[in-house]
Amino acid sequence: MAGLYVKPGNKERGWNDPPQFSYGLQTQAGGPKRTPLTKRVAAPQDGSPRVPTLETSPGAPPMGPPPLSSKASRPPFVGSCPPSSMEPTNFPVVESEILLEDVLRPLERALEDCRGHTKKQVCDDISRRLALLQEQWAGGKLSMPVKKRMALLVQELSSHQWDAADDIHRSLMVDHVTEVSQWMVGVKRLIAEKRSLSSEEEANEEKSVATAEQNQTVPGIQHDP
Repeated sequence: MAGLYVKPGNKERGWNDPPQFSYGLQTQAGGPKRTPLTKRVAAPQDGSPRVPTLETSPGAPPMGPPPLSSKASRPPFVGSCPPSSMEPTNFPVVESEILLEDVLRPLERALEDCRGHTKKQVCDDISRRLALLQEQWAGGKLSMPVKKRMALLVQELSSHQWDAADDIHRSLMVDHVTEVSQWMVGVKRLIAEKRSLSSEEEANEEKSVATAEQNQTVPGIQHDP
């Protein structure tokens, strides 16, 4: 049957040339269409070699080397830290602890300053209130906000900032009355007594300075040059 597709021989062709197939006969017979292999491609004019292109079906994936995985190992950067050290670490933030001694000692020193200038009954009551403060603090009955505000109150008291210390006392009584009600009365009284004592000391100091200046201006009193 292959003889139906062969043209008659050409006398001008050589004896070893392959026979020419008839495209029309193949079309009439309903045979499969094939690209003729005898078609020659013209050489490019610029002289560069032509690279044959591969025909791919629309659904076929493109041929080529497989893509590199994003997780593939890469060379480390020069001077950079290893990846493990650059990852954020989730450690719990430890809050700085406020010691009982840092709060109680300034209050006790203020109480000692008031002794001799304040009634003994008042000083004894303040001392009992401070003992309750120490007991509840050591027993873990005070929350961290109360401890922080007491530390601020002590700082203001030591700096003679009476109004600021009194404001902190009031905020504790409003926000944490169940924790501080048993001993905060003593702290309030201590602030008032210490404020009164400081005012007396300042008044006495001013009086002594005025007296000294007055003695220097009295006529008839000779002073060393």
